Amino acid sequence: MYRWLLCFRYLRTRYIALASIISVTLGVATLIVVNSVMAGFSAEMHERLHGLASDILIECHLAQGMADPELHIEQIMEVVGDDVAGHSASVHVPAMLGIDFNGQLITRHVNFVGLDPASYDQVSQFGRYLLHPGNQHQVSFNLRDDGYAPDREGFPASGWGYRRARVAYERALEEERIKRQAVENANATLPTNTAPQGSQPTFQIAAPTELFAEDSQAEVASEFDASKEQFPGIVLGISTCSTRFRDSNNEVQDHYYCRPGDDVRLMFPNASDNAKVVNQKFTVVDLYESGMSEYDSTFAFCRLDQMQEFRGMIDPATGVKSVTTIQLKLVEGADLNAVRDALRARFPADIYAYNIQTWRDMQGPLLAAVRLETTILNILLFLIIAVAGFGILATFFMIVVEKTRDIGTLKALGASGKGVMSIFLSYGLLLGFVGSGAGLFGGLLFVQNINSIAGIIEKITGQEVFDPTVYYFNEIPTIIDPFTLTWVMLGAMAIAVIASVLPAIRAARMHPVNALRFE
Repeated sequence: MYRWLLCFRYLRTRYIALASIISVTLGVATLIVVNSVMAGFSAEMHERLHGLASDILIECHLAQGMADPELHIEQIMEVVGDDVAGHSASVHVPAMLGIDFNGQLITRHVNFVGLDPASYDQVSQFGRYLLHPGNQHQVSFNLRDDGYAPDREGFPASGWGYRRARVAYERALEEERIKRQAVENANATLPTNTAPQGSQPTFQIAAPTELFAEDSQAEVASEFDASKEQFPGIVLGISTCSTRFRDSNNEVQDHYYCRPGDDVRLMFPNASDNAKVVNQKFTVVDLYESGMSEYDSTFAFCRLDQMQEFRGMIDPATGVKSVTTIQLKLVEGADLNAVRDALRARFPADIYAYNIQTWRDMQGPLLAAVRLETTILNILLFLIIAVAGFGILATFFMIVVEKTRDIGTLKALGASGKGVMSIFLSYGLLLGFVGSGAGLFGGLLFVQNINSIAGIIEKITGQEVFDPTVYYFNEIPTIIDPFTLTWVMLGAMAIAVIASVLPAIRAARMHPVNALRFE
């Protein structure tokens, strides 16, 4: 009992130990905050990366794709049927997106995906990231009346109402241009003053070829009424058709080059051996926003059957269709690597031009970089606690020197070397416990109010902690892991105890006579 009484006495009277406690507290709190934020970012990133990519992807490198996907799915089910919760076939092809913006052509290189809306949501979270609430529940490639992005402030009018108003405005401009051109052509045919006096003026009406060309185009266009009809529907990644910037008032703004209701043009190769470019118009029916620039700036989606028809992926003789990708959703708890290896054994690379991989394999470098960054941060931040450990070491050596006669008295009264040693070890444990406990409380309090604290920091510094033009989230994501809290606290207390070992050994080895004679 005397050991703990001495520990508490030293803790209350040795104010220099307060510096060690503060160091441990700051180290523990910082580790908790950093690990919580990194865990939140990592979970958010995993969710968004996994939101579009399914668990297992089977990609075909042939230009024509893999024929008869139903047969392939049957073969896949024979191999790993019990582990498959859903499957979907799709077509992936590189394409060039063209957007007509104020008479100028904006081009974007995109990954054009043809998907089956019914089955694609079974293997991914595609619908979850669409702007229209109706498409979030049931994906449709038909343009909706309105109601896009109801929670997004400043999102422009979209849908059929906007499309009809735009078409009416464009037609009015075209009619005005035609009338103005007709007047200019008529004025160009008026007689000059060089005609003989008294003769009748001869009007030579030149045929305005450009006007006729416009009329012929109007006749062709009249077969397709853009105010009532749409081209095949397409969903664009939000960053392919918009840009985020700060205005003169330093407010974050989104500018859209096109929106649901506008028409765009895509050029992509067909599936023949002698590849030719398919030039097809589409109507934007929704926008896709996952928050990951890799997806939002490079993906566009249309219906699978339309993509197969455009690229010529339907055998005219047999009607068998082809796809380029089969995606699998596995049941909860299934071993992704085991399923991948089983499929690779069924479709060996030396026979089939297939690439079979998990979603983690696809994002391996990015995930590895995040893990490495978290590990390095933990190591660097643990050095703060290590510095506190050296402070504890110096403090304890000083206490041993100052309390030499007290140690001799304890030994003369019968205290053993182990008993004296345990006093200092217990003192180190107490410092570690108090410091890590205060750090735990402070770290959890900081994490709970991290967004409010970030707002205060922004007001003081005048700079945003996380620039919304770069990070597409409204709040800093955090996840508190009980296992992380446990190993951080145990690590801090272990450092404090280890730092007290050498002073404790020195005190335990003191001879009582020499200690009592110490001046």
